[in-house]
Amino acid sequence: MTRSMTHGVSRRAFLSAAAGAWIVGSARPLLAASNPKIAALSFAGNTVLAAGKGLWRSEDGGVTLRFVTGPDKQLSALTAHPERPDRVIAALNGGGLAVSENAGENWRVAGSGLPAASIDALAVAAKLPGTLYAAISGDGLWRSEDAGETWEFVMDRPFIAEAERDVLSLASVDVASGMGGIWLYAGTTAGLQRVPDCFCRWQDVQPGNALDALIEGGKEPEVAPLPEGEPVRALVSPAASPDRLYAALPSGIWTTTDAGVIWKRVSDLDAVALAVNPAAPLSLVAATKRGLTLSRDGGKTWAASAFL
Repeated sequence: MTRSMTHGVSRRAFLSAAAGAWIVGSARPLLAASNPKIAALSFAGNTVLAAGKGLWRSEDGGVTLRFVTGPDKQLSALTAHPERPDRVIAALNGGGLAVSENAGENWRVAGSGLPAASIDALAVAAKLPGTLYAAISGDGLWRSEDAGETWEFVMDRPFIAEAERDVLSLASVDVASGMGGIWLYAGTTAGLQRVPDCFCRWQDVQPGNALDALIEGGKEPEVAPLPEGEPVRALVSPAASPDRLYAALPSGIWTTTDAGVIWKRVSDLDAVALAVNPAAPLSLVAATKRGLTLSRDGGKTWAASAFL
């Protein structure tokens, strides 16, 4: 479903405006006393990227960080793609979008057509590194098919418990279940939803063969969804194992190995951001209020690293 932005005046058209422009370069060393207030994490290949007041990089899995570059403004969302690790897309706190083609050393303004409102989440399409998704606070889901240059509205916010819910996290997952093809998973302020990339409708995660099992008289498949009513702050899936997802909730880190049908809590870590190595499904980096922490066993145990 695609809505036109060219006919009439609407809430969406009222919100739309040109984002402020900035292009910066020069790297600076990490200052021990600095505090970037990390809001989002992403892997770019084997490099960990942290979105704070500007962009931070770690070439050692998150053990140490160095400041790369960025505007004098907090970043609110971040994404990269395994096939294009040098292309980094960042959202500016309060609105605006920028793209780097060299892993954050230099940036260009992007986001033509996006509303002048906060971008709460970004994701790159699982098989299409030039296709991006953005969740806009108070608005809905937008898509770009030219690496973030221009955007179109594709979907309203998920409707959960009799209200539209803002999307806090996004993950594009290449897993053949249900209707088949690529799914876009959305962590909202009140739980998890997903939609196939045809954008027909948001829905709960269901087993792919649930209907067939019922028709054949079999037992209803087991399901164990994420806790109802909790915000899903972060949601990630490794490209090498798309059936596996991780979610960061106030109650802890949750994981699934069947594309979201059955979830299990693996730790009580209170994380605000999460990233998984696309080639190493058990390798995670999380941001807490104290700094970064690492896991090499799928979130069961964590070791502190960069305290900022």
